[in-house]
Amino acid sequence: MPQSAANTHHSDAAGVSRAAALAGRVRRIVTGKDSAAAAQRIALSAFVVRVVSAAIALISQVILARMMGTFEYGIFVLVWTAMVIAGNISCFGFQVSVIRFLPQYREHGDLERLRGMISASRWLVFLASSMLALIGVGIVEVSQSRIEAYYVAPFLFGLVLLPMIALGDYITGLSRAQGWAMLSLLPIYIIRPLLILAFVLGAIAMGAEASAENALIASIAATYVSTIGALLALQAKTPADIRSGPKTYELRHWIAVSLPIFLVEGFYFTMTNADVLMIGVWLPPDQVAIYFAAVKILALVHFVNFAVRAGAGQRFAALVHAGNKAELAAFARQTVHWMFWPSVFMAAIMIGTGDLLLRLFGGEYASGHQLMIVLTLGIVARAAAGPCESVLTMSGHEKVCALAYGVALGANMTLNFALIPHYGLMGAAIATAGAMVLEAVMLSWLVWRRMGFVMFIAARPSVTPAKG
Repeated sequence: MPQSAANTHHSDAAGVSRAAALAGRVRRIVTGKDSAAAAQRIALSAFVVRVVSAAIALISQVILARMMGTFEYGIFVLVWTAMVIAGNISCFGFQVSVIRFLPQYREHGDLERLRGMISASRWLVFLASSMLALIGVGIVEVSQSRIEAYYVAPFLFGLVLLPMIALGDYITGLSRAQGWAMLSLLPIYIIRPLLILAFVLGAIAMGAEASAENALIASIAATYVSTIGALLALQAKTPADIRSGPKTYELRHWIAVSLPIFLVEGFYFTMTNADVLMIGVWLPPDQVAIYFAAVKILALVHFVNFAVRAGAGQRFAALVHAGNKAELAAFARQTVHWMFWPSVFMAAIMIGTGDLLLRLFGGEYASGHQLMIVLTLGIVARAAAGPCESVLTMSGHEKVCALAYGVALGANMTLNFALIPHYGLMGAAIATAGAMVLEAVMLSWLVWRRMGFVMFIAARPSVTPAKG
């Protein structure tokens, strides 16, 4: 056989072999029954759904921004962001602790505690969020003279949203704990934003003004419909042996574990959104709108982080309970690559198209492109350490993880208060990116100290003794 023909033959064979290997890997992810395949399947499903969700959110936010104008749109997004943060916080960590406890109880056949955990956590989330909403109403009523008049009614409408936002977050966690990827994602990330847009457009078509108040009223209807529908779907999907039967409650233990997780999630979520809130303190609503548009476009990069955390959490918990340190370390390092390289890829796309995407919101939003570049540096730095917080939380180190997030949040808020009055929106972007870098460094160091392996994109796959 001529040399050129032989080379072509070997090249074709290698190509077929690589294609077969890729097909086999895809098939294993889609049909595999092992926990690693399940983790990858959930992560992939989460990413696909969040990509679709990002497209829906971007389109809907562009439409809302165009219809409402920067001032009314800025009010709407500030109130919505505040309620999303409050809803996450009012879950008090149970939206994550169920992911830790349910696989453990199921593995041990402890259905009584499993039922008790589901029942107690659901009611605790609903009651806590309702109480927080009532306290919020009281604060707004008492503080009306100190709040800009155009924020009072929107915040009161927003507080009506709070219990359903919290329950939606809890349903996401409970569904993830049982491996129900689509149920954990579709109600919040696909159905809810579509309903909000549909209800807003419907109200305007019937003659309503395109104001922040009317947009929030439409959001109330959409959020209640999507959350109650998700609850009904969850109930229908839950096996009969879990729906009914004797329950065992360990509230003190569950709360003791959930509270540090509550701090981790609360600090993480607040730090991710605090810049929008603090801009609202220092700057007018139109500036909030510009910054939020830049952040919303970058959401696709953030979704890589979310997808990997969603897929890896249950797997981390299973490996920790199995005591398999070597496999845990190997899987943790693998998730760093899952998070970093797609984040870099998505960041490059978003920066390259950012100016065009911002102009979709309106000509006045173009100034947000420089903000996107600065914020992207922080997002990529965070991705370089992988889902460290999931490893720490699922392995019993949630207290030091909470402390790290508390330090990062404190740095974020301090920098925002120092920089926003002098540098405006760019000050907020620098503060947030800097806090993300600090967060990544601290969490990576904590994993090394507590778990004995390094989670960093450039780290060698070596394991060192944990320090306790």
